[in-house]
Amino acid sequence: MILSQLPNAITLSRIALVPVLILALKGRHFGAALGIFLAAGLSDALDGFLAKRFSWTSRLGAILDPAADKILLVSAYVMLTVLDYIPFWLMLGVAFRDLLIVGGYLAYTSLYGPVTMRPSYLSKFNTLMQITLVCVILVQQAMGVALGGIDRLLDYVVIVTTAASGVHYVWTWGVMKNSVPARSGTAPAERPPRGPQ
Repeated sequence: MILSQLPNAITLSRIALVPVLILALKGRHFGAALGIFLAAGLSDALDGFLAKRFSWTSRLGAILDPAADKILLVSAYVMLTVLDYIPFWLMLGVAFRDLLIVGGYLAYTSLYGPVTMRPSYLSKFNTLMQITLVCVILVQQAMGVALGGIDRLLDYVVIVTTAASGVHYVWTWGVMKNSVPARSGTAPAERPPRGPQ
């Protein structure tokens, strides 16, 4: 059914917005960058709503959606670091956590077979803080206002939530590894359903 692929199409359009966001930031068009970033966020909410409301879910969508979010966020953090609005150590922490998750997921699935990924509450809160920091910086630059150093405070909030969710990720996969048998011709019948995103 064609309509069932609509969430995936929306997700792909979000990925397509990434180079547009990069170009807007490179040109210091912060108002446009803010609009693009918010549009990407709305597309994320929309494809999630459609997938859940009409059960238009797929294995491809389960991979594409978090990948699109990570590509968008990491791209925004890298560009804002290049423009000197985000400290290098924070960008490094955010990027390293995402690489850790992707690498860990690939390693786990290669050793133990497919597993269902569901973001934890800590991971969701971390993503919210990362998005909030980007929005605060873009609003400040687009409107020429200072929000009382809230961006600098958010730097430390984000690095703490990023580190905490990364540690939680490592712990979760360690528990999962020890709770299922190694693959021997067939994948385990059951796996814990939760894993950070």
